[in-house]
Amino acid sequence: MNAVALFDAVFDRAASGVPAAFTARHPSGGVLRFDPAVWCRDAVAGDATLLQRCTGPTLDVGCGPGRLTGALIDAGRPALGIDVSATAVRLARERGAVALQRDVFGPVPGAGRWPHLLLADGNVGIGGDPYRLLRRCRRLLAANGHLHAEFAPPGTPAWSGTAMVQTPGGVGSPLRWACVPLDDLAALAGGTAMRVRDTWTEAGRWFATLTPR
Repeated sequence: MNAVALFDAVFDRAASGVPAAFTARHPSGGVLRFDPAVWCRDAVAGDATLLQRCTGPTLDVGCGPGRLTGALIDAGRPALGIDVSATAVRLARERGAVALQRDVFGPVPGAGRWPHLLLADGNVGIGGDPYRLLRRCRRLLAANGHLHAEFAPPGTPAWSGTAMVQTPGGVGSPLRWACVPLDDLAALAGGTAMRVRDTWTEAGRWFATLTPR
């Protein structure tokens, strides 16, 4: 099962009210738990402090079922969600969000012109190489743009590369992902020509805003 099929399957389960939580285990011993049912909610504690920083058109990378994209649109702020999962895009559109099935590393509308980018819900791990991902995000941003990203809590062991996923159905599959704690932010920003503008925590979640140098 590849990453697209994995996320299609778990979003289908979550949207149907079936338990869909899964874990990703890295050879280093690091473990991440994902719960797509949470992403399907209308709001999650901590979202407000993240969304209030998106004061202009926003690209939501890995938008899932469109919780954040939809909230921005409901607030009258232009937003586009992208996700590799066709199921996620369908669910996002059903809630009124504007969403496209796109890989962040492929062609993306408005590349180089986005005032704001979102990487929430652990999406800083997309692709298993946070340095590659942030360099790509930098190219998607306008010169004076802002990247608002969510990180693992300080002290969490960092890992990147290929993890093994255990799905609700008991099927194991590889997933290229990364766990990036806030402790690693300075090195990550320095290695991707980004500058840390702000960090904050809310409801047990940890965030940062970065801008291109």
